[in-house]
Amino acid sequence: MFDRVEAFYRPGTVREALRLLQNGKNRARVVAGGTDLVVEADRSIRFLIDITHAGLSYIRRRGKACVIGATTTMATLENSPAIRALAGGILARAAATCGSVQIRNMATLGGNLANGSPAADTATPLLALDAEVVLADARGRRKIPLTAFYSGLRKTAPGKALLIEVVIPALPRGGRWSFQKLGRTESDISLVNAAAGLQLDSKGRAKWARIALGAVAPTPIRAVNAEKLLVGRKVDESTLAEVCDQVAREVQPITDVRASAEYRREMCRVLVRRALEECAAGTGCSL
Repeated sequence: MFDRVEAFYRPGTVREALRLLQNGKNRARVVAGGTDLVVEADRSIRFLIDITHAGLSYIRRRGKACVIGATTTMATLENSPAIRALAGGILARAAATCGSVQIRNMATLGGNLANGSPAADTATPLLALDAEVVLADARGRRKIPLTAFYSGLRKTAPGKALLIEVVIPALPRGGRWSFQKLGRTESDISLVNAAAGLQLDSKGRAKWARIALGAVAPTPIRAVNAEKLLVGRKVDESTLAEVCDQVAREVQPITDVRASAEYRREMCRVLVRRALEECAAGTGCSL
């Protein structure tokens, strides 16, 4: 594909990047780590816009929220004390599974989300954390829920918008969190991944629950019906079986070269159960 690229730009600001993207007229591609771009080998691309010098690599506190710049690498997330301390470290754990060490040193959080892959390993913990994304375009900046960022298979927010940061709002107190991934190898793309959050009351009943899954639908998803089924109920073997059955009904897996739809559906049950059991164990509840 690179033999067809006519120009490579490295803007120093978001505004300049947006201007270049607009001028590219659908033939420009924003890059940071470039790990997905190389694999796609899209020969329609004529202009590359490298945003790694646009000031978007950071992890900050903004009020009670955690804000992460779009070009922050997986390696940075994996090793950041702040991210490892956030929600039981589920985002750091997810980042640590995103390919080899070499890939994690290059791949970025924004790229992992903007690529629109339903198997993106950081998308599921971010969905469970109720994350939002900040988009910039010619009209200014706007913040939308991550759930609204995905519109279909490898389709994200429309228009000439640039994802510039991810915002994780203040988390409810007392929650426990878990990230689970199944791949053919430790560093391979997910066959299924799952993230969960859970808080129990003094009687072992779920006060709130969050369940997100990847690689089992056209986009990463929240299993909202399974969450509703769990809330208010005692977390025991019978409840977990019902919740996992509901998860299996909510997903829409496909058969491909990596796994069959039937296998993925069954692994949804397994991974969600593991995640919820880990969350429950963190509160001292034994199943």
